[in-house]
Amino acid sequence: MHSDDSLYTHASGNVARLTIAQALAGANSTVVYATGSIVGDALAPNRALATLPISIFVVGMAACSLPAGVVAQRFGRRAAFLLGTGCGVLVGLLAALAVVLGSFALFCTAMFFGGAYAAVVLSFRFSAADCVPPDRRARALSFVMAGGVVAGVIGPQLVNVTMNLWTPHTFAVTFLAQGAVAVLAALVLSGVRIPLPVSASASVRTAATVGRPMREIVRQPLFVTAVSCAAVSYLLMNFLMTAAPLAMQMCGLTQKSANLGIQWHVIAMYAPSFFTGRLIARFGAQRVVVTGLTLIGCAAAIGLAGVDVAHFWLTLILLGLGWNFGFVGASALVLECHRPEEKARVQSLNDFIVFGTIAVGSFLSGGLLTAYGWSAVLGVSFVPLALVICVLAYSAATRRGGMAA
Repeated sequence: MHSDDSLYTHASGNVARLTIAQALAGANSTVVYATGSIVGDALAPNRALATLPISIFVVGMAACSLPAGVVAQRFGRRAAFLLGTGCGVLVGLLAALAVVLGSFALFCTAMFFGGAYAAVVLSFRFSAADCVPPDRRARALSFVMAGGVVAGVIGPQLVNVTMNLWTPHTFAVTFLAQGAVAVLAALVLSGVRIPLPVSASASVRTAATVGRPMREIVRQPLFVTAVSCAAVSYLLMNFLMTAAPLAMQMCGLTQKSANLGIQWHVIAMYAPSFFTGRLIARFGAQRVVVTGLTLIGCAAAIGLAGVDVAHFWLTLILLGLGWNFGFVGASALVLECHRPEEKARVQSLNDFIVFGTIAVGSFLSGGLLTAYGWSAVLGVSFVPLALVICVLAYSAATRRGGMAA
């Protein structure tokens, strides 16, 4: 058993390394979203399948969330990190090969490994919370997410600089460069020192080291609220961002405009993280979440107003801001739903539910776009927004009723 002091011995160094790794490894998702539907459109046998690679990327995130949690629980966070970055190198190699061979199936396979990598990268936020005392967890989680600002620059610039270096194999060098960045992330993560979880280091597994049954945990109203808000925030961000680059191309806009739109979107996703933790501490996680959902609704409304560059970019920027407040706020709520010995299981289950939900939205996005257009994609996004607002209202009413009792 570790003392409280030993748990936080390397707090500053761990948070710094996780933030740098977030900046490097986060470029994986940026590259995928900037190129996935474009490459898919070029390789797919049917244009309706253009966004399938990104959908499979999301499936990879969902499918690998629970296994990553098991690895972290049994062998420690660092083992999961290094396994994830190994997938990051693999996706770069396979995607480049798929472009050279013109293989849609191989490109989709590469995207699955890219999703596995992304699932591990998103666990960095919870790992940062493990590194610091309880009163600093929301800030540490938020600060690591801020590393995504740099990822928002690295990813699109990798695309812009490398996409035409190997003609006629557009984007092949981009994916090789992404794999090289994953190697750098692995080197940074190799220095993270987080003590093994209680259940991994204990010689005897007891009720105290295993924690409560999962069915008891998931029945908590706060857990339901946290997962619902995280799922809808991420679902709508992915739903709209998946379709946006191809929609811009269909509207006659350039690839460079799409790349820059994704760049500003990703910066907007992560830049607020420098102060989101303070907002959560001051106003509460649920208020921050509601603000995020409101911004996402505004993004969809602006997208419906026009299809020029300004409308696309403003939609993507507001979408990024809304995702940050919604997802980071919901992640902070998850930290209140588990005990220390339960954290890896609960956090990985949260991510599994979130990514499983957005996988459904990702599959629908491409079909809606090609069949009915960008306006239909934007219009449908208001449905999950309405549903999660109902969940929040019910949660608030239940809480007030409990306080009155």
